[in-house]
Amino acid sequence: MSGVELRNVNKSFGDKKGHSTHVLDDVSFAAEPGEFLVLLGPSGCGKSTSLRIIAGLDRADSGDVVVGGERVNEVPAAQRRIAMVFQNYALFPHLSVAENIVFGLKVRKVSKSERARRLHDAAEMLDLLPYLGRRPYELSGGQRQRVALGRALVSQAQVILMDEPLSNLDAKLRAQMRTDLRALQRELGLTVVYVTHDQVEAMTMADRVVVMRSGRVEQVADPVTLYQQPETAAVARFVGSPPMNLLPAHISGDLVTLNLDSPVTTRAGLEATGDVHLGIRAEDVELGMADIQLGGTVRTVEILGADSLLTVDVGGQTIAVRLRGVTALRESDAILLGLPSGKTSIFDAHTGHRIVPSQSVAASTLPQLQVDETRRTS
Repeated sequence: MSGVELRNVNKSFGDKKGHSTHVLDDVSFAAEPGEFLVLLGPSGCGKSTSLRIIAGLDRADSGDVVVGGERVNEVPAAQRRIAMVFQNYALFPHLSVAENIVFGLKVRKVSKSERARRLHDAAEMLDLLPYLGRRPYELSGGQRQRVALGRALVSQAQVILMDEPLSNLDAKLRAQMRTDLRALQRELGLTVVYVTHDQVEAMTMADRVVVMRSGRVEQVADPVTLYQQPETAAVARFVGSPPMNLLPAHISGDLVTLNLDSPVTTRAGLEATGDVHLGIRAEDVELGMADIQLGGTVRTVEILGADSLLTVDVGGQTIAVRLRGVTALRESDAILLGLPSGKTSIFDAHTGHRIVPSQSVAASTLPQLQVDETRRTS
């Protein structure tokens, strides 16, 4: 069993006019042996390029690719013992399920008896034995996805890379495949690097998540830490449905003042000076009295069954509020919100980094805000 790592990888692509686009900027992360690591971020953030560099399909401009503790920058893709499952599955339409699964083994001249053994084991594991004689067009989306996974498994690769493999499935099947794929990965102890823009996939499947934005790594953490303690405002905005509420504010000494139509000031539990954003999750906003009290007007109400999601206008800012069960509140109702200070986060408005309690900051400029450096992971 092997892990995989990118170390300080940079990558640019040029066009025919000589212009260069920097798509990866000093990207570093590692998937430990047997770990399910998810690369999460919006389109164009560098997720798939990172995956292709690991696979050897693209070459990094600088930095290292390490598989099983060995640098493989110069190793051809076919010799890296890495398998890849693509978004469109990349199945041959004229070949049967069995032929698709063992195609790579046949190219590598693996013996017929060994091919048959690996095929049977993978097909049995993935519940594909009844479909081995069928063509891909005769299969459902979920079955085609399992065929692509079977082709990766028979290769006995050290690492399996997956590039949005569930995106072509309907919502119900996608949920089932998330469960099945995660269970299979755990059973076999596979090292998986999985790319998605779907945070539900990331939060439900990953051991750890690498959040990427604009070609850089924003944060690497387990799903709970990522949700509860985002290191940057960008992560706070991207992770969570709805995303974390971020209210513009100014901090001076131990006091933070929300920039509302009627400013509200409270103690911050730290000492710093500068423009900030005060963040709080929708489910942490309370009705009624709390450390920070804000009067507002309900703008929208979504009844979701197990809970209700409100958007509330508070002094020119919008706050999302998640309440348990079905609420009796309706649009235009006046409401009093409470923000428990122990459940808030404060981010530097200029750098976006989380600010944490520290020793007194005596000066008065933004660069002297104390950012949590201990939680940054490359």
